[in-house]
Amino acid sequence: MENMSAEAEVRLHVSQCVRTLSTSGDAEEVAHSLHTLVSYLDNESQEKISPAQRDEFNRTHYTSFLKFLVGNLKANKLQLLTSAQCSDLWDGLFLRGPPDQALLVLMDYIASSCPSAGLDRVVGVLERYLQSGRLAALLWSRCQGSFSPDSPQLRETLLGRLVSLPDLTANHLHPHNRPLFLPAQYYPLLARELSIALERTCQALREGQDCSLSFVAQLLGKACVQGHSEHMFKELAPHLSARTRSDMVWQRVCWRLMEDVPERWMESVVTGLVQAVEGPAALSRIMGNVVVKNKKAQFVMTHKLLLLQYKYKTSVVRTLLGYLAQDRERRPLLIQVLRSLCQTWANSSAVRHTPVEQQLYLSRALLVCLGLLSDTELQELRPELLQCMMGGMQCHLDNCLVRVRRVGMVVGECLSARLDTGGAKLKFQYEEDDETRELLSMMDPLPAEDAAIADRPDPSQSNKRSEIKGQSSPEEVTSLTSPVDPVRPAEQGCDSELDSDDELTPYDMSEDREMTKATPPRYLRDCMEALISSEDGERVELSLRAAEGLVRKNSSAVREVSVELTKVLLHLEDRYSTAGFLGMRQAAMVALAVTDCIPVTEYLTTEFYSLNYSLRQRLDMLEVLTLAAQELSQPITEKTRPSQGTRSAANIVPIDPCDAPLHWRKVVEQRIQGKTRRFGKGASRPPASASPNRYAPVAGFFFFPLLQKYDRPQVTFDLLGSDHLVLGRLIHTLGLLMYLAVNAPVATQMGRALLDFVWAVRYHVDQVVRQGVLFAICAVFLSMPSQNLLSELSDHLLETRAWLADVAEGDPDADCRSLALQSLVLLEKSLKAELEPPAMALQS
Repeated sequence: MENMSAEAEVRLHVSQCVRTLSTSGDAEEVAHSLHTLVSYLDNESQEKISPAQRDEFNRTHYTSFLKFLVGNLKANKLQLLTSAQCSDLWDGLFLRGPPDQALLVLMDYIASSCPSAGLDRVVGVLERYLQSGRLAALLWSRCQGSFSPDSPQLRETLLGRLVSLPDLTANHLHPHNRPLFLPAQYYPLLARELSIALERTCQALREGQDCSLSFVAQLLGKACVQGHSEHMFKELAPHLSARTRSDMVWQRVCWRLMEDVPERWMESVVTGLVQAVEGPAALSRIMGNVVVKNKKAQFVMTHKLLLLQYKYKTSVVRTLLGYLAQDRERRPLLIQVLRSLCQTWANSSAVRHTPVEQQLYLSRALLVCLGLLSDTELQELRPELLQCMMGGMQCHLDNCLVRVRRVGMVVGECLSARLDTGGAKLKFQYEEDDETRELLSMMDPLPAEDAAIADRPDPSQSNKRSEIKGQSSPEEVTSLTSPVDPVRPAEQGCDSELDSDDELTPYDMSEDREMTKATPPRYLRDCMEALISSEDGERVELSLRAAEGLVRKNSSAVREVSVELTKVLLHLEDRYSTAGFLGMRQAAMVALAVTDCIPVTEYLTTEFYSLNYSLRQRLDMLEVLTLAAQELSQPITEKTRPSQGTRSAANIVPIDPCDAPLHWRKVVEQRIQGKTRRFGKGASRPPASASPNRYAPVAGFFFFPLLQKYDRPQVTFDLLGSDHLVLGRLIHTLGLLMYLAVNAPVATQMGRALLDFVWAVRYHVDQVVRQGVLFAICAVFLSMPSQNLLSELSDHLLETRAWLADVAEGDPDADCRSLALQSLVLLEKSLKAELEPPAMALQS
């Protein structure tokens, strides 16, 4: 009977207040009605209201009355109240009652209203709601064990409103959104309120109360799965790390929080937490053994973050693997991860089909795991690690990319040093860079977290060190910074007197030459004879240095011995370790190919597919053909024009006081002319004179012979088999020859032949070959006229376009994706340039 009377009394009071607010125009009656209803929400109110009446109002009438208030904002009842009364009574009804019901009413009104003064009023109340800590009260009300269970639909609705508040307000308030509703401010606020709710939970557990973290865990998971884990854990991770350092209750609360995260959201929570915490010890305190209990968390931490994704920093890899190594129950997972990494690193298919960045990521993880193994575990895994080292090194060293080969060398050295601590260590010769130094540092042990408070250096200690440094004497500072003994003033004075040679004029030695026993050859045949039969290293070097100049000066003599001299240079070996040997030999061969173009080019293109040549010699042939084509495609310059280095050296003329006055005046005038800028004087240089393109008539001799025998394997040369590097360089060379043939009559035939050739190898496993294919396609689109592109290649364009789109979207190599995008842009540009004029003609 008492409950029924309480329900009837509350229902009567609420109906009277609603009737008054609906019909009355008196300010005192309106204020009294609002005050009566606020008293049901205020525990310290002087009104005689029993707890049963308050519970009845909150459970039955609170939501409906709030909907009545926001639904009657257009009646202008608020104008009858002062600003203080509006803030205390009208706003107080939203800020003092059950926080979940108030939030749902406010969000529903914002989502269903048009811009108006009433909407501004509700937005202001929502802003006060967030600023006054009502989110923490909402979360704490859901954590209390005495909270009555609600329907799943209501829980999902409340979670959606909490997590999607920035999106909902942005959609309905734009461009008048409040700064507090933006994601950069709202989600850190939500994380702070969640921390407060967890702190109240810890206090309640110490007092013996029952609590539930199910709603808070669902809120955290839903916020992370929608992409806000960075904002959430930027506030949560440092707070939880500091609280769990010495408080076991906080550790148990954090473990239960992670265990209660729904499985469908576990990946987002784990990924965000691993990236936010500082060090494996903090991650272990927050997560506990969730990775052992939850299969989803185990899959994410042992497989997805290490083998499938590679976008994370090295600190994340160290934190993750250090977390697996810190507990006895998690050590088997570390061994499992090491086995998976070894299998992937030693898999030849994975090395060929994964990007270089992912291979670096796997190598870092493998070396970190190796450094975390104990001696006992290392001995148990020794056979597997040896097999991984041998197979993985072979896969990496056979790769065409220098970075991949270097990674194989570094990891092989680290594995050998870890397995054979006392024996001979494996050592490669490679150029050290940031990548190799970072890989080598992965074997270093992880820093202990307890050495510094909260994973950060103590600022007080640094301040003390700076004070000590500031109080030290100048003599101590000098002794610390300069290990060299100071020179006495007397000795300095003597040295300065002896070195006073400023008045002496330096002797000009620019024309001096080093005296040698042998003399450079003056004729081309003498040069060739010295290269063939001479046993004198000095004479061979002088002949090689003079070869390019003799070839370019004696064009008539070159035609008699061009092919023979090219053969000699191609087979010439660096027997005497001559400085700049490769560059001088290449320059001489390029000069031969430019001076006597057709015979030398035919020889090189024919010998490219011949027997008994090394891969290095075949690559040299391609480089010579490329450089010769580039030189032939450039306009002819004056022979008397000096090179850039000669001009720069000739411009610097020293002033000698012994010279005639005319000379130094001339030098001064030249310098003044060079430093003076003139405006409006017209063209300062004569226009460039037109010159024929020497490459266009002979482009076919460079290009077509290289396409004849590519599909015929030989004993020492299999272009479509194992010699991926030569195939990639050949396609790249053909692309350059195609690009240099722009505006040439034979460009259309070259483009069609090149496209047919590369189409057969477009799905090659080696990224170097795929890059060459895409480069060649770019060259075809750049060099062929747009009208010929449509007429000659119309059957291939649609298929080529679809293939390029697939490569730009899904190729594992970043350079291939970039080249595919450039090819698509060039193709669209060519088609647009060809199809737009007819459309304009139809419009006119």
